[in-house]
Amino acid sequence: MGRLEGKVAIVTGGGSGVGREHALLLASEGAKIVVNDLGRKAESTAEEIRDSGGEAISVLGDVAKWETGEDLVAAAVDSFGDVHILINNAGILRDAMSFSMTEKQFDEVIAVHLKGHFVCARAAAVYWRDAAKSGSETPRRIIHTSSESGLFGGPAQSNYASAKGGILTLSITLGRELSKYGVTTNVVAPRARTGLTDYIQSMAAPDNPEEFDIYDPANVSPFVVWLCTDEAQGINGQAFIVGGSGIWWMRNWSHQNSVKLDAERWTLTSIDDHRELLFGDLETGLPKFEAPPFS
Repeated sequence: MGRLEGKVAIVTGGGSGVGREHALLLASEGAKIVVNDLGRKAESTAEEIRDSGGEAISVLGDVAKWETGEDLVAAAVDSFGDVHILINNAGILRDAMSFSMTEKQFDEVIAVHLKGHFVCARAAAVYWRDAAKSGSETPRRIIHTSSESGLFGGPAQSNYASAKGGILTLSITLGRELSKYGVTTNVVAPRARTGLTDYIQSMAAPDNPEEFDIYDPANVSPFVVWLCTDEAQGINGQAFIVGGSGIWWMRNWSHQNSVKLDAERWTLTSIDDHRELLFGDLETGLPKFEAPPFS
């Protein structure tokens, strides 16, 4: 028996890439799957699960549309009787330098990533709150998908980095709101080859099939699925980079230093006078893009 026997999971963007791998591994651990995507790949993933003896349906829909979240939850409940897990994974890219980016490019990425994550999480939250008020004590899980661009800021990705950064604080906020209903919500930033990264030659699969493929999207899924199990119940509002053979636990903004006056308002001159106390020898330039190395 798998660790998720009897659980029901919704996976957005489950037609390909890491979403597909998440759906397949969730199913192999006994979960019943609602696969969401925009095209026929969603049904392809669902069919693959059914062919392997699992239970799955596909639901097409744009996660940026309010009704899609409600449709996904309704489909899960109507087909499988409940929903325990939401994997927010759907995403797109519209890369451009800030001075070249169009309003359409910015809005589309924010809509799919940030709004799309909220749309599905909100629909699940409504259902889970009502279930808890009816006496259910079943643990629930949301796993959001961010990126290293969201953690560190990536050039030519002001839209994508903003959305992915927003997802980090969205997850913490949802965790604070929903923990009393048995919900935990965490973020995974995949370091993997997907449809969004196919253009990066350094992430291509190795020529030697015997060589470990560090960018295989399947490398990310075991930790995502583990976060959905009972063993991860105490983990909430956290963020991780996952890829290759590595798991990196990341922390949000932290306090660096502080100065305070004695019950008086700051002036420009008093700020000048306290500059050294506040900043000292600390680094005040652009934060480094300090993504952890594989090795």
